[in-house]
Amino acid sequence: MDSGDVSGDVSIAPSVQGSDRFPAPDAAYVHIPFCRRRCFYCDFPISVVGDTRRGENSGAIAQYVTQLCTEIRRTPNLGTPLQTIFFGGGTPSLLAVEQLETVLTVLKQQFGLAANAEISMEMDPGTFDLAHVQGYHACGVNRISLGVQAFQAELLQACGRTHQPDDIPIAVEQVRRAGIDNLSLDLISGLPHQTLEQWTFSLEQAIALTPQHLSVYDLIVEPGTAFARRYKPGDKPLPSDTLTAEMYRLAQQTLSTAGFQHYEISNYAKPGYGCRHNLRYWENRAYYGFGMGAASYMQGQRFSRPRTRREYFEWLEAGMPMDDPVATEGDRLLDRLILGLRLANGLSLTTLEQEFGHDTVAQILTTLKPYEERGWVACQLNQHLRLSDPDGFLFSNTILAALFEQFSDD
Repeated sequence: MDSGDVSGDVSIAPSVQGSDRFPAPDAAYVHIPFCRRRCFYCDFPISVVGDTRRGENSGAIAQYVTQLCTEIRRTPNLGTPLQTIFFGGGTPSLLAVEQLETVLTVLKQQFGLAANAEISMEMDPGTFDLAHVQGYHACGVNRISLGVQAFQAELLQACGRTHQPDDIPIAVEQVRRAGIDNLSLDLISGLPHQTLEQWTFSLEQAIALTPQHLSVYDLIVEPGTAFARRYKPGDKPLPSDTLTAEMYRLAQQTLSTAGFQHYEISNYAKPGYGCRHNLRYWENRAYYGFGMGAASYMQGQRFSRPRTRREYFEWLEAGMPMDDPVATEGDRLLDRLILGLRLANGLSLTTLEQEFGHDTVAQILTTLKPYEERGWVACQLNQHLRLSDPDGFLFSNTILAALFEQFSDD
């Protein structure tokens, strides 16, 4: 084993069972923060290691894996084996196979793992070879999310990506040769200088690679990023709101025609291939979070870890204090609405009424009435509240802002 050896003198916290009100987590998100460089749109908590470093030759990655395993061992087992594990980042495909195996071993020892668990790993083209992906698969990884983003070299360069278009089919072939048959591709629309023709080409190229899943994200210019220093939202060379809306509608039409189900505002899947892990987020279910900047949701409480390696290590040394404010009923309601309305199936009004009361549900429906009249919101006969596709999803920020104004405790 590498520096993340599972031996050590860290004691394991005693098990604490979940309750009927707050079921035990059965999912774990693991943050691997390392990247070759920071993409120009990225505001995630990452550490840049350069183009020549990866888990096999990076002391920083080895040290992080050791500390990550310490956090996992110290986290109480709340009583339910893991059904899903998601390695996100960052670029988890910079891990050595032995390092991934170490983390998975500690997770299994601490929480248990269901026989049919979904184990997902984010990977970037050009950051791994066939031996790596074969090793990850042998460790248990059975779902890959490949960060493609675009199929044009000029767009990849414009957003700071390290791979080239030719790396994409090679990466897909390596995933397939390793025996992994659950593949997702990520694409971004609304990039600087991006045209509708380029977006059409990217969608067609992605479909031709026959993935089981596609995530289609609209660029958000986040504060503090390189893009935020260069561009203001709505200004050229960023596409106009009208053009990005056309890109969204085109994706919905093109992918639906190709047999993908639009099951979440930004996600499409062939039947049976929706991401089981991410569905836990959108269904507002509990999950463990591990690593620098990771968020967890346990026993009705959300908690985020420090966003730099130094602060994360100091937090571990301090005993992992969790001092986020207690969630109010208004917080819990907004979480349920904001997350659940991302799903094509929407939210059960019966369940909302059982948890928050008849008057609250009536107030929700009153707040959403203007948007229902525009065709953006639908209340089905089976008492499911959902946003329409594509227009309700396109204007989701407007709809959610109205709900936030109505129900926020602040």
